[in-house]
Amino acid sequence: MRSSFTHTSEEQIYAYVEHARQHHAASLDALMHEVSGDPGEDALTYLKPLTHLVKGDARKEIPLLAKKIEADLVVMGTVARTGVPGFIMGNTAETILNQIDCSVLAIKPPGFETPVTLEE
Repeated sequence: MRSSFTHTSEEQIYAYVEHARQHHAASLDALMHEVSGDPGEDALTYLKPLTHLVKGDARKEIPLLAKKIEADLVVMGTVARTGVPGFIMGNTAETILNQIDCSVLAIKPPGFETPVTLEE
C-alpha cells in the first residue's frame, strides 16, 4: 500500500491493517472457542495452549516467535502449491519448517483433496 504508484494515506493504511488484525483476532478467538467445546475443554485445560497473533511476513515472524518463546509445537495451516513439490505442503509452510527447531502440526484447509494418487 506504500508505493510510488498509489497515494494511500497513512491513516487509510493504519485503518486497513487494524481492520485486518481485528478480523484475524476474531477468527482466532472463534476457533479457540470452537475447540474448547466438549470434549476439547479437558484437553485445553491440560495443554494450556497459547495463541499469538503477530504482524508481519509469516515466513519471518513465525520462526522468530517460535524461537523467542521456546515453542514446543507450532500449528499452522498449509495449502498445496503447484507441481511435484506441492504434493506435501505450501511454500510458506516449507520455508517456516526449515527455520524452526520444534514440532509442527500442519493442517490442510477444509475440503482439501490431495492430488496424489496411489498406483494399483
